[in-house]
Order: sequence, then structure tokens, then C-alpha cells
Amino acid sequence: MAVPTGTVTFLFSDLEGSTRLLERIGDRYAQVLHTYLTLLRRAAAAAGGYEFETQGDGLFVAFASAREALAAAVEAQRDLQAQTWPDDAPVRVRMALHTGTPALTGTRYVGIDLHRTARICQAGWGGQVLLSQATRDLVVDTLPHGVRLRDFGQYRLKDLRRPEHLYQAVIASLPSEFPPLRSLTPHRHNLPVQTTSFVGREREVQEVKAALTGARLVTLTGTGGSGKTRLAIQVAADVADMFPDGAWFADLAALSDPALVPQTLAVAVGVTEDPGRSLTETLVDALRDRHLLVLLDNCEHLLTACAELALALLRACPRVVVLTTSREPLDLPGEVTYPVPPLALPDPARTPSVEELARADAVRLFVERASLASPAFRLTPQNAQAVVHLCRRLDGIPLAIELAAARVNVLSVEQISIRLHDRFRLLAGRARTVPRHRTLRAAMDWSYDLLAGPERALLCRLSVFAGTFDLEAVEAVCGERADSWGTLDLLARLVQRSLVTSEEHGGEIRYRMLETIRQYAREHLQASGEEPAVLDRHSRWYLALAERAEPELRGPDQARWLSRLDRDHDNLRAALDWLTARGEHEATLRLAHGLWRFWFTKSYYREGRGRLEEALRRSLEADAALRAKALVGAGYLALNQEDYAAASRLLEESLAIGERLGDRRAIALALNWLGVVAWRLGEFGRAAALYEQGIGLAEAAGAEDVRTTLLNNTALLSASRGDFTLARALLEEALAIHRRKADKWGIANVAGNLAVMVFREGDPAAARAMVTESLQIFRELGDVRERASDLQLLGILAAERGQAARAARILGAVEAARDSVGAPFARIERALYDYERHVTMIREALGPDAFASAWAEGRAMGLGEAVEYALHDEPAASSVLDLTG
Repeated sequence: MAVPTGTVTFLFSDLEGSTRLLERIGDRYAQVLHTYLTLLRRAAAAAGGYEFETQGDGLFVAFASAREALAAAVEAQRDLQAQTWPDDAPVRVRMALHTGTPALTGTRYVGIDLHRTARICQAGWGGQVLLSQATRDLVVDTLPHGVRLRDFGQYRLKDLRRPEHLYQAVIASLPSEFPPLRSLTPHRHNLPVQTTSFVGREREVQEVKAALTGARLVTLTGTGGSGKTRLAIQVAADVADMFPDGAWFADLAALSDPALVPQTLAVAVGVTEDPGRSLTETLVDALRDRHLLVLLDNCEHLLTACAELALALLRACPRVVVLTTSREPLDLPGEVTYPVPPLALPDPARTPSVEELARADAVRLFVERASLASPAFRLTPQNAQAVVHLCRRLDGIPLAIELAAARVNVLSVEQISIRLHDRFRLLAGRARTVPRHRTLRAAMDWSYDLLAGPERALLCRLSVFAGTFDLEAVEAVCGERADSWGTLDLLARLVQRSLVTSEEHGGEIRYRMLETIRQYAREHLQASGEEPAVLDRHSRWYLALAERAEPELRGPDQARWLSRLDRDHDNLRAALDWLTARGEHEATLRLAHGLWRFWFTKSYYREGRGRLEEALRRSLEADAALRAKALVGAGYLALNQEDYAAASRLLEESLAIGERLGDRRAIALALNWLGVVAWRLGEFGRAAALYEQGIGLAEAAGAEDVRTTLLNNTALLSASRGDFTLARALLEEALAIHRRKADKWGIANVAGNLAVMVFREGDPAAARAMVTESLQIFRELGDVRERASDLQLLGILAAERGQAARAARILGAVEAARDSVGAPFARIERALYDYERHVTMIREALGPDAFASAWAEGRAMGLGEAVEYALHDEPAASSVLDLTG
């Protein structure tokens, strides 16, 4: 049916006491839930309703007509009342009707009207139908037969900025008397009324509520603008009914005198000062026998006073529960600290639909707030990715997202994103509120001003890091190595104050700054005049790291070093940029050379080659031996992009330098890769001569690593000429050397090549064992290209075993993996696998449609998923190619 637009009436239903019902009837609950939903859906459909969302055991239905919505609710309640339930179970459904003009994103409604409908429903009781004023006005003159309305007056509901006038539909022959509505009545709380809807955070709300059931002191921590206060108020509103004496809010942000903390709470709960006693003592006596929730908001600048007050209440008032918000914990016994995370963002590894994107908390918040600034704003396929990109650049910080959304009345989403390089000017709010909430800068200033001098200095210096960083780097770049404990203590304080986050990577703690905080701190670092010196220390540290890593990338510990460089890749890039900008060209070349094997293994071909070639162009006067090695790295990366002309040019220059220096190792290495270029171009005779010359020079130089590489490539050349026996012998010799030296990448590379030779000699079982070893090592090292190469052989082995659809899926995944890194197989490599014949064989066995389908399934797999699929052995088909896979 058509999706109702314009003025829409929502019907929301909710099964009351579902948890208790489940505990009572056990396995029969599923049938009860199914029956209830079926009855409701039948009544809604008969009245022209459009079901668009479920929430647990609740159902949202939209109607173009308020009268039809009421008719559906009445009919559903009558059907539910007439239904026979197991064990006379108390199956009671509460319903709410509200009319508004919601925004529509795809097939999903967004806006305050949905929240209002849900809140009205939560105020009611099972069997009750409640109407808002807007719906009442549309149906009052055309009520269904046997229905009248009861006026309840105005009620304040959770998270709604204005009271709602509520009515009950009194239905003939059905129960009409219910307990008082559940609402935020004035004498039960003083929680501030919110001017905008609370968006998302369902998981966080549930986790904080769960924490409050097990602890009497819970502190929400987070940086400025992270939404601590809003989350705390929402949780307090949700749990207010659990506290017979209410939930009481004390905002401490404007206070500067610690003595005013008890007074602010006393005013909130209505306790007056008792002459002759401290206000804290008076508060404790007044609350000693009361069961209530105290919310102390913004404690960070008055930590000692807040901690003393909370401790006094917790010790003397056994039924008082304290919820606080602060940049750092109160550090009291029994305190549960809950770090408020950024709003959830869509998974960057996926490309979900607009409807899925709209469900991500950060995107939902942006869309709802943007709709307030510009009512015509919608999330569309055209702007969805720009919105996601913007929310990601804003770190999912609610305040930043709200301020950015407010700009859509004058800028497009793309224009806002472009201007984020100066986000503190762009995201300057215009609301006349307390200063710390007016702008993003004010929120950052609030945190910065609370820091001691050494803490400020460290925060500013940390801004030179990109991505994550470790303690060793912090000590080298930002602190005094002689006082490492002092640096650690300062860093711990910044983590505690939510300005730096810590996260575990493979057993190592690393640190990160949100980009918004990093930009703020960088501005202060620049203003201090200290930035160049700190950036110099940063670049020297990462240059040293790369040079320590370079010889390790072909040794037994290469997996750990590859992982470390991967974690620090953003910092290594930043160091390269700074050294280049400073004109330190030889240092830039040293750093780029130290990373070329990492770039190759991780398939950063384009970036690595570009970095190396730029450094080579700028460092013509650099040390000749260094240039020769860097030229080899650039040439090898160009070779793997199949740019053979550029590869030849770079390698010939390296060869010339090696000959000029008389460096036999450098000459042998250049000859090796020039031989690969010749082999790839089908110039087998030239390739053989280059390899032969290189092997002799490598032996004379004692360069065993270069010799094993030459043996491997000579074997591939022999296989290309049809001599698989010689190829196997050469590879077995190279493999033995790699195993002795514990060179994992070398073992995997040669084992994978050896598997091809064994396969071509007619031993597919041995080939599978060898390629499996290779694949598992390359998976550990994170080498995309070589994993794809091994997968290709596993796909062909599957075809040989009669598993056509399986083979098509694996080879489709190989093609997608190669495309992702821009490194297709060279034509001559495909010939070694007899690739084209096998693909033709698979296509003919499956037929065009089944082949295309299986191939597409493979392309849709992630590389890791494809590897697991290929390694999971399956029985061979009996005789012909298996057409089902």
C-alpha cells in the first residue's frame, strides 16, 4: 500500500508486562506474541494502516486518517479481549494515537511525533487506548459506535518539552477504569524539560540503567559535548518511577564556590537550612529515610566537594542512589564509571542502504536536527554518504553534530564538511544559553581550563600524533625520557579526564585523541610557538622506528613488525609530510625506504611508490647507496602495478649506482627485478641471463637473501618454459633456506609457488597442503595480493575436484581482492595456473546464469571470509563437475 505522507496518525501498541508474562508461560510466550501481533495487524490492515516499525513487542502503524486509526485500535482491543489466552494469562496491550506531520526517509518516519506517540503509550496501562489532543480534535465528531472520550487533562511525559493533553477512548463492553497515568508529575522530580527529542543511545540507556540497579553511585564520564548530561537526564526520567521519592537534578556548571554544592542540591530537593548545623548534615537527615535518585550534573570543576557530598549521602542514606556526570570520576569506593561513547556511526567497511544509514545514531541525530533548521531537509541517496562522512569527521560528538546540522539552512552538507578544517568557527552556535554550551570551542575551553599547566602542555604536544600512539612514543616526543613516570602520570590524568582515550591492540595499550580535541589542542600548540620542535621530535622518532623495522621485515619477527607499522601508519605518513615540508630530503628518503616492504606487503602500491618517487626526485644529492636501495623499492612497487616501463627505468638507475659503487649485492638485487620485468614481458632469454648473472654476484657477495629470491624467480621462469621438475628443485632449495632463516614471508611465497609446480606435476593433495600453509602465513602477515594468489590456486583445485560453483565463488573473490588493491595478475602468472582453461571449464559446467551468480557471490565476500571458505575442505564431487557447489 502507499506510504501515508503529510498529516499522519500513528498507532503504537505495546504488550504490558511482557517479561513477567514470559516468565509465567515460558515457551508458549512466542505463540501469545504471534497471536497479539496478528490480531493487531489484521485490524490495522482492515483500516488502511501502514506498518513501518517494530520495537520489541511494540508495533508502529501509520494511517492517513485519524478516524481509521482509532477504529483499528478499538477493533484490536475488542479482538484481544475476546481471545482465549493460555492459563488465562494476563495479555493486556496498551495503545496510543497521535497525529502530526513527520519527516519521511525512504520508508521510515523520523521526528518528534514518533517519540510523542511512544511516550503517550508508556503513560498508559494494558487495555487502555490514549489519544493526544491533535488526534482527539480530528475524531471527536466522528467517533466509532460505542466509543466515547474521557478527558484526562495535561500531563508531562518523559523527554517531551511541552505537556500533552491526553484523552482515553472508553470502549463499550471493555474495561474502562485504570490506575493513574504514568507520568512525570511535578512533585516527583525536577528534571529539566528538554527542548529537542532524545535520539538514539538505546544501548547506552539500558547499560546505565543496569548499572544503577547494581550500584549506588554511577558516574558518566566523557569529553565536552559528548552528551553526558542528556543521557543522564534521559536515564533519570526512565527510572524515576522506581524511586517513590523521585529523581532530583542539581546542575553545578555555573558554580565556582565548592560550598554551594550542598546548597544547590538542597534547593533541588526542597530542604531548607537548619541553623547551627552544616547544610550537608541537614541534607543527610532529610534524606535518611527517603528512596530517591540524586543527579549531580557537571562535577568536574568541583570534584572534591561533589565527592564529599556523595559519600555523606551514600553512607547515611541507604536508599539514596547517586548519578553524576563529570569529565573524570569522583574516585569513591563502589563507584561505577561509565564512559559515554560517541554516537554510533555506520560501519565504514560496508555500504548500507539509506534506510540502514538512517538508523545509525549519529546520522539520526544529524537528520532530526537538520530538519529543525530546514524543514525541507531529507536524507536521500544523493546526500547520505556526505552526511555519514560529516558525522565521522565530527567523531560522533553530539554537540558537534547538532551545531553542524544547524548550518544546513545556509550550507549544503558537502559545504559544511569542506569547512571543517576550521570547525571551531563553523560550529559556533547561536543559542543564548550558558557559555559552555554555546559553541564547540566553549565546550573545549571548559575542559582545557580545568587542566594544570603540565597537563595542558602534554595535551597540546599529543596533538602532533595522528591515529593511535603508544606510551614509548609519547615519552620520546612529548616528555622527558628521564622522567617517564611523570609523563605516564600526566597521560593517565588526560585519559581520566576523557581528553585522551585508551584502547587495547594485541595486548598493547595505545592512545587516541578525537579529531575535534586534537584540532583544538593543535591550535594551542601553534600559539605556544612549540609546534616545530615537537614535530621534529615526532618525525625523528618515527624515522628511527621505520629504520629499526626495515631489516626485521624479512626475519622471524616480521609479523609483529608489520603489525606495529600498520598501527603507526598514520604517524609515519605525518612524519613523511613534515620532513618533506622542512626540506629534509635525505631523511624523507630514509623513512620512505624503511617502509617500502611494509607498503608492498600491505598492498599500498600506489601510496608507497608515490612517496618513494617523490623522495627520490627531491634527494638527488642523497647518499648513493641509499638511493640505490630506494630505487629498488620504487621499481618493485611499479612492477607490481604492471607499469613495466617505469619499473625498468627505476631499476636501471639502481643498477647503474650499484655498478658505480662496486656493490655486488645491490647489483644482484637490481638484476633480479629487471629479470622479473623481462619474464613478465615474455622475454625469457633475457630474463634467464639476468638471473644467472645475479645469482653469481649474490653468491660472491654472500647475500643469501638475494640469492633465494633469484632462485625463486628462476624457478618461475623455468616453469614458464615448461620445466616443472627443475622449477620444483629450485623452489625446494629456496624453501629450505627460508625455513632455516625463519623468514615467514619467504616461506609463504616459495611454498605457494611450489604448490603450483606440485599441482602441475599431478599431485593436487600435496599442492593443497602447501598452498594452505602459504595462505595461513599471508593471512597472519596481512598480505592481500599473495592471499589472492593462493586463493586462485585453491579455486582451481576446487574445479579439479569437481566443485564448480565453489570454484567460481573462490575465483570471484580473488578477482574482487585484486581489484581492491589495483594489482591484477600478470598474464604470464595466469598461464602458470592454466587459469583461463579452468574458468572456461567452470562456466561450461555451470551454465552462464549459475556461473554468473556464483561468481557474484564470491565477489561479494570479504577477503577474510573468502579465505575461511576456501580453507574449509569439502568432499570431491563423484565424477563430473558439481553443479550445486
